[in-house]
Amino acid sequence: MDTFDAIKSRRSIKSFKNHEMTEDEINQLLEAAILSPTSYNIQNWRFVIVTEQKLKDRISELSYGQRQVAEASLVIVLCADLKAWDRNPERYWKNVPEESRNYLVSGIRQAYSGNETLEKEQAIRSCGIAAQTIMLAAKSMGYDSCPMEGFDYGKVGNLINLPDDHIVTMMIVVGKAAKEAAPRGGQIPLSDVVFENSF
Repeated sequence: MDTFDAIKSRRSIKSFKNHEMTEDEINQLLEAAILSPTSYNIQNWRFVIVTEQKLKDRISELSYGQRQVAEASLVIVLCADLKAWDRNPERYWKNVPEESRNYLVSGIRQAYSGNETLEKEQAIRSCGIAAQTIMLAAKSMGYDSCPMEGFDYGKVGNLINLPDDHIVTMMIVVGKAAKEAAPRGGQIPLSDVVFENSF
């Protein structure tokens, strides 16, 4: 599917058919997700994929009863490792010459060391970019999706055994739509949101 067609046809689906994604399809989706850009290439996103029905049902309960979580083929909990920048950062630049690698690793340590605000902000940005990659890749594969932030983050984190130095940023559910999305609520015009050179 053409990228622009995927963007135009991607909608937030609230009802899914009973459909099982293959392991290859899930891997294809995640292989696309890990191509998403991150600051300093630290690849701080972590994806907890949920396919087990009992667990999807429990997460649905923790999502205030939203049924798309239980009905979807796949639930992806987008998490972030806040300390990814400090976990052998040389590996993020293993394919570049040593001098460049050392320069970049030094920059990573200088930017992130002692800066918890940056850790969290970059984590949220990284997962947001990955989320859009996942949704567009899913659409191009013939699947539908729904980004979600309406759930109990702490309880979902406990359910998936989230490490202390990680955060949950959002979820995406993926599957085959049982019914079409409602018509778009209404897009405001470009003139309301685009400003050239300054406000």
